Amino acid sequence: MPPINLTIIGTGSYLPRTVLLSTDIDDRMGWAQGECEARFGIASRHVAMPDETTSFMGAEAARRAMEMAGCAPRDLDMILGACGVMEQPIPSTATLVQDRLGLGRSGIPAFDVNATCLSFLQALDLAAMHVQCGRARRVLVFSSDIASVGLDWKRPEAAAIFGDGAAAVVVEAGGKGAVLAHDFQTYAHGHDACVLAAGGTRVNPARGIAPGEDRFHMDGGKAFKLALRYLPRFLQRLLKKADVGLNGIGCVIPHQASAQALQHATRNLWLPPERVIDIFSRAGNQIAASIPTALDHAVRSGRLVRGDTALLMGTSAGISLGGTLVRF
Repeated sequence: MPPINLTIIGTGSYLPRTVLLSTDIDDRMGWAQGECEARFGIASRHVAMPDETTSFMGAEAARRAMEMAGCAPRDLDMILGACGVMEQPIPSTATLVQDRLGLGRSGIPAFDVNATCLSFLQALDLAAMHVQCGRARRVLVFSSDIASVGLDWKRPEAAAIFGDGAAAVVVEAGGKGAVLAHDFQTYAHGHDACVLAAGGTRVNPARGIAPGEDRFHMDGGKAFKLALRYLPRFLQRLLKKADVGLNGIGCVIPHQASAQALQHATRNLWLPPERVIDIFSRAGNQIAASIPTALDHAVRSGRLVRGDTALLMGTSAGISLGGTLVRF
């Protein structure tokens, strides 16, 4: 398909006010000072307090994106929530954010798109299709996740690396930007590598929650190996779709899965390390919010500028692979 003329006109992010240091995790686990950072490559992360709900953080990030874009909530045609874990099953987190933005009587479509850690990329692709079809002109896409409520500290290799936060973009039809290519693949034979069973109809208080099933479980080694098996060919296919080579990419914005995953992906996919956005050490893995938070950092730090081609990519529970090439 030809590029879709769509411009990211604003980005924004929100980090909870409470910072959890790696040394705090050392104390909690009874480790020597510095062990957490040495093992997992994380120095700090942010933890949401009770008043910093998923929709609160999403709305704050949205306001910052709209401020950069120079638009008001009433200028939006659609709101897409792209959270890995929703605030509540019903109604959608996007609906709650719509209300927080003062649009509760507007009738603007608001709904969620869920592809766990790759939710933002899928929602961005959906926004592009709505713009291409003429159904919307300006769309807000936000991701907001609170990982800290579901961590199992009996498995510190997973619990230690997750952080909370939110990020958003405002995209608009026209301009000099474009979605050059998008791809998404799922390999469900790895579905048990990352699991949060509670919250749906199977593992539910009404049916009795089995011990341990209400917490997040991740086999990081299995997820990493499966992703690495498919990523090189996936990236080649994505670049071919866009007719872009690695040298033509000005900024690489990966999902901040883990320090190890970022290092291995940079090396094994031949990505230019100086162009890779890595904020993992101070933010951790923010689930779906990771990619748009790194995007906002890239824009505000000047590492992604107008006219640059950016590669947004990552993996998620499934196991799924996702990537989007945009001209910023």
